[in-house]
Amino acid sequence: MGAIITLSILGIILLYFGLYNAKKALLPTALIGLLVAIGFYVSQWNTVPDPIFNGMVVFDHLAISFSILCIVITGLILLLSKEYFRTMSEHIAEYYTLILFSLVGALLVNCYHNFAMLFIGIEIMSVALYILVGIRKNDLASNEASMKYFLMGAFSTGFLLFGITLMYGASGTFDLVGLRNYVNGVSAVSPLFYGGILLMLCGLCFKIGAAPFHFWTPDVYDGAPILITSFMSTVVKIACFVGFLRLFSTVLVPLDGFWTPVLLTIVVITLFTGNITALMQSSFKRMMAYSSISHAGYMLFAIVAVSVSSGSSMLVYASAYSLASVIAFGALILVKRRTGSDNFESFNGLAKRDPWLALVLSIAMFSLAGIPLTAGFMGKFMMFNQAMGAFNVTLLVLAAINAAIGVYYYLHVVVNMYFKAPAAQEEKGLEISANYKVVLTIAALLTIVLGVYPDVILSFL
Repeated sequence: MGAIITLSILGIILLYFGLYNAKKALLPTALIGLLVAIGFYVSQWNTVPDPIFNGMVVFDHLAISFSILCIVITGLILLLSKEYFRTMSEHIAEYYTLILFSLVGALLVNCYHNFAMLFIGIEIMSVALYILVGIRKNDLASNEASMKYFLMGAFSTGFLLFGITLMYGASGTFDLVGLRNYVNGVSAVSPLFYGGILLMLCGLCFKIGAAPFHFWTPDVYDGAPILITSFMSTVVKIACFVGFLRLFSTVLVPLDGFWTPVLLTIVVITLFTGNITALMQSSFKRMMAYSSISHAGYMLFAIVAVSVSSGSSMLVYASAYSLASVIAFGALILVKRRTGSDNFESFNGLAKRDPWLALVLSIAMFSLAGIPLTAGFMGKFMMFNQAMGAFNVTLLVLAAINAAIGVYYYLHVVVNMYFKAPAAQEEKGLEISANYKVVLTIAALLTIVLGVYPDVILSFL
């Protein structure tokens, strides 16, 4: 709990820094606070993971591993923010504060052991994001994205709360162990409980952007500032998946005959909707938004085939996806800063102008496509192995078809960078700050290391 308290206090401190115009201290202080939070989690690794605070939260290996991943990705995103936020506003302390508060909500979702804490974590995470998505007050697209996100977020929260209410009405408890004891201890589960499962499924699918609950995702991701989109598509998505996995692996395994067919249908729809729609995009940012929907489908494999290794598989996949997304959105910021556009044509000839940037972006695209020797390949392999272990051969074949579709639109970017000529006025390279070079290089190296030595991260769960 020390990490969550530290980050909460850190957000308030950064607001005071903004009040006294200490802009230069914002980023170093935020990064130091994130390192302290990681230290708290590392110190808890070998402790007994008993629920604390009257069973509200539990810091087991699942929570600690994904929380450290969320903090690391947030740190990389904040490193990219040094120049990005300055171009948007003179008052940047609130950007850092809101991101940290949203991170606190994500960490609470990772460790919840009671439905009350799940709801509180999701709301803390979401409310900060409603503001961040629309923080460019004079940008109509940003305002529209914020309004859509708020309305759809409130709508999905209604599903979530109604599902929690029905499950509580049947079992008499919000506690995950109490719910598991109810499922295992009764001769016939109440119909209310089944209704609660379906509503919880709908609410959580809204949060992760799975089809057919994905309609908000492309417009919100496209209208939000690029760094905020990066945060939403990585940290927020990871936290929601951990919440999803914790509920279904702890409580609902005995009832998998009821919810598995529903979730399998959602997985298939999500994969085809995300990949086919991404295939038709001309905007790199919207392509990444739709591809995030397809990646949600792949990560759902770990829940469809709940097993002991589900947490490890999801950790590898989430790490690979997050690192590649940070590279992709970081490169997009640099390219858009020069060309003013996020279309694929903006990347034409990038390898000639900036070989290093083209290389790291190619690594990210290869990882997202699942090309061998990248972390994305290991993530997809482990997810496909999960599906095969559950004898979902049809699902595996459909997933392989979708993976092939994904290769096409990800390599579209690589083709533009290496095999198409840049516009005449774009012969000079981009100005890339040291922060971007450090972040993108670290993310690219980690992508290769995890692809070659996945045991580096598999040992955590």
